Amino acid sequence: MSRILAIGIAALTAAAPLSQAVAQDRVPRGDRERPQHEQQDERPRVSIGEAVQRASSGRPGRFLGASDRGGTIVVRWEYPGGRIADIMVDGRTGRVIGER
Repeated sequence: MSRILAIGIAALTAAAPLSQAVAQDRVPRGDRERPQHEQQDERPRVSIGEAVQRASSGRPGRFLGASDRGGTIVVRWEYPGGRIADIMVDGRTGRVIGER
């Protein structure tokens, strides 16, 4: 079971830099030429792979999937016994916000 989790996390981590490169190409030229002090205000985003690692830390069970919903990354998790939960991770800080 942990082998499947490790493969899933590795696949998500490998896909994240590619999606960021594509998104960077879509930035209008005006935003690229902003003054440097304005660019420093933006904090880097947490990748989906990192969010999955933080959500799974210390939790028994298995990873089912993850989705990026704006500023929040939702990690679907199955606990032993079959209960399924959505774990919310802040997309900027990587902090686990909550679970439902």
